[in-house]
Amino acid sequence: MNPQAKLIFATSLLMGTTITISSNHWILAWTGLEINTLAILPLISKSHHPRAIEAATKYFLVQASASALVLFSSMTNAWHTGQWDITQLTHPTSCLILTSAIAMKLGLAPFHFWFPEVLQGSPLITGLLLSTAMKFPPITLLYMTSQSLNPTLLTTMAILSAAMGGWMGLNQTQTRKILAFSSISHLGWMAIIITYSPKLALLNFYLYTLMTAAAFLTLNSMKVLKLSTLMTSWSKTPTLSAMLLLTLLSLAGLPPLTGFLPKWLIIEELTKQEMAPMATIISLLSLLSLFFYLRLAYCSTITLPPHTTNHMKRWRTN
Repeated sequence: MNPQAKLIFATSLLMGTTITISSNHWILAWTGLEINTLAILPLISKSHHPRAIEAATKYFLVQASASALVLFSSMTNAWHTGQWDITQLTHPTSCLILTSAIAMKLGLAPFHFWFPEVLQGSPLITGLLLSTAMKFPPITLLYMTSQSLNPTLLTTMAILSAAMGGWMGLNQTQTRKILAFSSISHLGWMAIIITYSPKLALLNFYLYTLMTAAAFLTLNSMKVLKLSTLMTSWSKTPTLSAMLLLTLLSLAGLPPLTGFLPKWLIIEELTKQEMAPMATIISLLSLLSLFFYLRLAYCSTITLPPHTTNHMKRWRTN
């Protein structure tokens, strides 16, 4: 892709995100979301591989449907209350439609099926954008409307996301799919807390972005797309492999590392809100994610594969 085109798409992404997060009017927020969607499509399909084209098509269809639902919910709210202000979303039907639309945009269960497929068809850097930057505007909309959203619906979606993200990630061998399911389970943690403590959900999102960026960039430097390649990467880049280990354990939320902080605070807040059973369930479900993070970490730090691999050893280049 030529540099001018890349610059235009990067600027559009930045502009779309800025428009959405700084708007008070629903139409402006919707415009920003549309600009974002259109800017990321060429970045997904730039390799011209059939899988990349399929990923771009799936992404476009899901995002267009979700944007239409956002517009529909805001129009319904304006019809009943005469308000186009984002923070004044008071009509119950509008709240339900908006929650579904944002869940589709983010890839929250039960609207999560498109996300692993799209991530698998994209290059690693585009995958990083899809997992972090593209989730920022919808999270902002949830943050701004958090007072009016239905907590029961969000909690159900959150528990479902944590479960699906953990279970479906267990038998994956592709690193991009594993990171996609990891993203789905992290979104569950954000969704469960956003009605009770929106700032805590944002903190979780920022830390998740930081750790996911580290994981994606490390995998990109090592040119790793599947577990068998990861097993032989130690011989070429030992330092990066060690870094990847720490990043993955942090994403899993193990205590001495950064990733444990948001989980601890969320469990504390849920207990204060008398939702100890929900906190217990979501904590137990995060053990599923821990299993596949540990498997990734094990593969990244092992010096020799435990069985004979067909993959050629990658020695340092001259």
